[in-house]
Amino acid sequence: MKYVNVVLPLPLEDNFTYSLPPALENNVIPGCRVLINFGKRKFYTAIVIRVFESDQPLTFTAKEVFALLDTSPVVTDRQLQFWRWISDYYICKLGDVYKAAVPSGLKLESETMVLRKDDFETEETLRPSELTLLDSFSNDSLLSISELQKRTHLRNVFAAVISLINRGAVEITENIKERFIPKTETFVRLTESFHDDVSLNQLIDELKRAPKQEAVLLKFLELSEAPDFTREVSKKELLQVTGCTPAVINGLLKRGVMECYQKEIGRIHSEGIRLQEANALTEVQEKALNEIQKQFREKNVCLLHGVASSGKTEIYIHLIQDAFAKGKQVLYLLPEIAITTQITERLEKLFNGKMFVYHSKMTDNERVEIWNKMLHTSDSLLILGVRSSIFLPFHNLGLVVVDEEQETSFKQQDPAPRYHARDAAIVLASMFSAKTLLGSATPSIESYYNAISGKYGFVELSERFGICHSPEITVVDIKELRRKKIMKDTLFSPQLVDSMREALDHGEKVILFQNRRGFAPMIECADCGWIPRCDNCDVSLTYHKFSDRLVCHYCGHVEQMPKVCPSCSGTNLRTMGFGTEKVEEEIHALFPDVTVGRLDVDAAHTRTAYERIIADFDKGKTQILIGTQMLSKGLDFNNVHVVGILNADNMMNFPDFRANERAFQLMVQVSGRAGRRDKQGVVILQTSDPEHPLIDKIQRFAYKEMVASQLEERRLFHYPPYYHLMMVVLKSHEMNPLRDKARIYADCLRTKLGDRVFGPIAPVVSRVQSLYILHVILKLEASLSYKVVRKVLDDTYSQLSQSSAINGIQIYYDVDPY
Repeated sequence: MKYVNVVLPLPLEDNFTYSLPPALENNVIPGCRVLINFGKRKFYTAIVIRVFESDQPLTFTAKEVFALLDTSPVVTDRQLQFWRWISDYYICKLGDVYKAAVPSGLKLESETMVLRKDDFETEETLRPSELTLLDSFSNDSLLSISELQKRTHLRNVFAAVISLINRGAVEITENIKERFIPKTETFVRLTESFHDDVSLNQLIDELKRAPKQEAVLLKFLELSEAPDFTREVSKKELLQVTGCTPAVINGLLKRGVMECYQKEIGRIHSEGIRLQEANALTEVQEKALNEIQKQFREKNVCLLHGVASSGKTEIYIHLIQDAFAKGKQVLYLLPEIAITTQITERLEKLFNGKMFVYHSKMTDNERVEIWNKMLHTSDSLLILGVRSSIFLPFHNLGLVVVDEEQETSFKQQDPAPRYHARDAAIVLASMFSAKTLLGSATPSIESYYNAISGKYGFVELSERFGICHSPEITVVDIKELRRKKIMKDTLFSPQLVDSMREALDHGEKVILFQNRRGFAPMIECADCGWIPRCDNCDVSLTYHKFSDRLVCHYCGHVEQMPKVCPSCSGTNLRTMGFGTEKVEEEIHALFPDVTVGRLDVDAAHTRTAYERIIADFDKGKTQILIGTQMLSKGLDFNNVHVVGILNADNMMNFPDFRANERAFQLMVQVSGRAGRRDKQGVVILQTSDPEHPLIDKIQRFAYKEMVASQLEERRLFHYPPYYHLMMVVLKSHEMNPLRDKARIYADCLRTKLGDRVFGPIAPVVSRVQSLYILHVILKLEASLSYKVVRKVLDDTYSQLSQSSAINGIQIYYDVDPY
């Protein structure tokens, strides 16, 4: 009898065994999707990872595969190999990787449906919630759980459903949903009766008496390009070109001249864009390109350290063309969806028809179509995407470009797998014997160390493109200005206001950077000191003035802004600190006639919103753009003369060993948006601590000095790149039991790993979504075997689970936290 091992899109054991019905025994191969029954009623789409035969009966009763969904694999062998590496290195279940990797449109899943029994009668009194639920069916007899929730507004609709099941009033069933819906369009073609020249000429003569139909037929023949009689044209296109009414085409259909049919057209076809040649490289860029190619002959990974506006993208383009010339596929990774909007327009002019964009803001159907396209071709293609793009089914990968490689957005936080796309992309490339280029104006210290120590190739591009000079950074002491009452009740120093006014008067644009969204990070009652806090998280609520709401940026909890203090009934509620909304409000007051845009998660919550905000600023419809760290991620705007960094201190004074590195990267990157053409830009950096050593390095763009000082600190205190970090995260609804069990867990680890174990330690935010959090940190020498550490973790978890010492707490691992 034949069996299959399958992986489910669930955080469970790595695989489950199912038996194959005789009808499917010869059709199922690894990588195919099968529909299986898991649990009592639920159905899931599983991926087959192994097919095997057994003459001996298994030690358990294996359920049978319900259906085969594919005649050929939708996941390649190399993808499964990559998934296993992700699962093993980042210590998560293979099901976690499957769930993250495969578009939702390829995962059929059953939805719980509730069926009302029409013959139900009872003499017992029903509870109000039960009556509400039964009344919600109205004229329907079958509703989904989600629809019942929407109609009844019950807090716990499941409790009412279960109670009614026990009474015999309803029953539940599972409805399997197909998520991917192919996009189709109506096409017309000639019927078989007119597939020869004689009959076609006779038809044209006959239609002389119906000139409108004749015109449509002649235009159809003109539009259809097939040399034989398999001509087809979109009905929509035919109507637009001829200007006729549908009745004319319907007349040809009734005559039997044409026939209509539905054809899958896809959602990712390219617009007709005139292709351009790549720009010629400058002498400096050409030298850098040659050096990268030389490094690639010796090493698989190369770091390109190029200052802002040095033309790194032009070098990427020439490398992509080289890969295409060799018949290879290319993956171009970007940290944010916002950047893809700009770079897409640029690359479409060079690689239209060979380039596809892939990210989470696309619809499920669009992502499935790109997946299928990649699955069935080895042609030279360019995938431009964010971190999830590494999971696409490449066949012939030759080059991976990771732009802005230092960005934190490349690290997946929650849920698992908590992978770093840059590091995973390097492993993916190695599986294809492909090359990886890391690019940045401010590389991560880990990548820079790997480059200068010889592990990676290293190329520097230290000159800006053309005659453009690095911006002049002016440091403003806002603490002193506030002491002298010069900056009273304002966010902007006189230097920044004057610079903005001068730039706007000359028709130039301004960028203002504040790395906090919302109106104010905190509201406080001036009378009693009350501060609104999230019910679920250990943080204060952020005030959003435009919606007049208090919002938790960790769990999404929302409250209305109170009119009076709930503690003392006072009305003296004041804001503390400021976010992008408050900056926008003050800019409107200062420059009422200037159009202002805002780029943060609240304003750019959809793909079209991103595109509109960036396009408006790029085209000059918006003169001032206010934003968070989204502004720092490689965006290229013309005519930006002034950049204002409104508060440098909140980035530097963060309790993290990477705080100075990230503050330097953010401020240098956002400064690089100024003066990116032929005019030197101006950066006004506002800080309360102008003597901070990092401020001087930022002002001089002294990246190597920053790295040298940070490397010395990290060597002394055992941080990356000298040591590997691993964080064990422990969570529970109650703090005291969590603290006790976390201590037991850490002590057990310490007996095996010694002083490499630190903690348990409470993070800065120690409660999120009603769960208290503690961390146990492992600092591991680079020479220490990863397999040994992994075995210690597995043995510790198994030992403590068996003794019930850690029951009731959640434990997961964050490898290389970033």
